[in-house]
Amino acid sequence: KLFKYGYLFFPIYWYIQGTLYTAFFILGHDCGHSSFSSYPLLNDTVGTILHTWILVPYYAWKLTHNHHHKNTNNIDKDAVFCPQRGIVDEPSYQNYLLYWFPGISWFYYLMFGYRPRGINHFNPFEPLFYNKHFIGASLSLATYLGMFYLMYIYAISVGFISLITYHLIPVFIFACYIVIITMLHHTEIDVPWYGDSEWNNVKGQLSTVDRHYGHVHSIIHSIGTHQIHHLFTKVPHYHLEEATEQFRKVYPDLVRINNEPILVSFSRMFKTFINQRSISQDTR
Repeated sequence: KLFKYGYLFFPIYWYIQGTLYTAFFILGHDCGHSSFSSYPLLNDTVGTILHTWILVPYYAWKLTHNHHHKNTNNIDKDAVFCPQRGIVDEPSYQNYLLYWFPGISWFYYLMFGYRPRGINHFNPFEPLFYNKHFIGASLSLATYLGMFYLMYIYAISVGFISLITYHLIPVFIFACYIVIITMLHHTEIDVPWYGDSEWNNVKGQLSTVDRHYGHVHSIIHSIGTHQIHHLFTKVPHYHLEEATEQFRKVYPDLVRINNEPILVSFSRMFKTFINQRSISQDTR
């Protein structure tokens, strides 16, 4: 009977596997910051393998993510979840779709970027990639296509439903994780955003919130411990907690911590962001 009704256990499997895929992503994230090892080729090789498995174009993502770190909470240059000047954007059904299924917005971001600074992570001819990084972005995308070929072989050999059940749904769970995590890193009512004329690197890197992800916090490599990561990107994930403890002792006035349950925070801040993301053209 256990096997007869085994499909009832699939949601548990999806949650566990999606969490582990998020851990894969964080390891690849360390590779993108060169905190995984001191060897660039090893970083890019491991990062490409890990991210390609969960359908992330590693090299292009690495470049846009590092752009985010160089412009954190800069209204005019940051890459995602930033206030938008002069738009008239009433809440719509698309917003609520992304609220209930945030993983959709992850794949949308990979294909189109975040307005008004759109970018296609699958196009090696994008200006951010083309001049210096065309070969790296192209090789990463070739690996990505190879992953699709492997999935195709699996689907025709074992079954498309099996592919969806055992791999693609956990990938979508990971995508939901990463959207929630990314938003909550820099979105809170007491976290400032700055116009380019007022922004500087220290202000930007301190505009970050530490959050605890409960029973999965250590499994996803303490990625919610984010202030230290932004101040010192070369700190690997396994030293984040230790470094954060020291930072909080020495600079208690600079610490931002939110201990609200993660899904409660996401629900509250997503709705706040949607309703308040439009700002005037002269906001500084």
